[in-house]
Amino acid sequence: MSEQINFVQEAIEIVAKAQQNGLTLRILGATAFRIHCPDHVHVHISMGRELSDIDFAGYAKEGEKIENFLAKDHFQSDRQKASLTPGLFNGRQIYENPETGLHVDVFEDELNMCHVVNFRNRLHLDSPTITLADLALEKFQIVRINEKDIRDMLMLFASHPVGDVEQETINGKYIAELMSKDWGFYYTTTMNLGKIRTGLERYKDLFTAQDCQNIQERITRLEQMIENSPKSLKWKARAAIGTRIQWYNDVEEVERADHLQNLDS
Repeated sequence: MSEQINFVQEAIEIVAKAQQNGLTLRILGATAFRIHCPDHVHVHISMGRELSDIDFAGYAKEGEKIENFLAKDHFQSDRQKASLTPGLFNGRQIYENPETGLHVDVFEDELNMCHVVNFRNRLHLDSPTITLADLALEKFQIVRINEKDIRDMLMLFASHPVGDVEQETINGKYIAELMSKDWGFYYTTTMNLGKIRTGLERYKDLFTAQDCQNIQERITRLEQMIENSPKSLKWKARAAIGTRIQWYNDVEEVERADHLQNLDS
């Protein structure tokens, strides 16, 4: 039944109803990319990218209220899966609506995978989605970034400038400040920016010439902002060790879990 769902509309309506109930939910994942890149949805369509669920960020302190709120819309908390693999569900709620087949995940306070993307005190900065900077960090944190993630970021760079504010701008200043304190996240991010730049050559036919120019310039600007940001002593000490010690969290178990396979798919 999920193929009949308008995921974008459904996600926006859930955020609005949550707000009316005094709760904070923000959309992340593929649905958020579609909301922010309406002129480039054809990139998803061209690769057969279908939405299959909705991911939200919320605050842990509102967790019980969020569960009660979703229950009113017939979403049932999937506690059985959580009990089978408890380590995967710290800071995460999962729900299914048996009437529509819609699957919803709620990440509480952070997205904790290869690196941690912190949502604390940031969800009020944009609506109905997380900020564009946090959307970018959602992709940058993936050590083994794949083609769908690269295309999502090409869409985002084509649609939005890099700057030092939040609204409809990828806040490079915020990203650079995070990178200047965490060498591991810096290393993964700069590696992925290179892969995204290389990916443009493979997918340039999906974008206009102006889009391609914008993407190149915006990647370059973000790289420069990251490199020019003063690095902490902790960053420099970790940089000296480099990749001799693993610099990211091991999420192989997450990648094997069926219910997490479609994150951002």
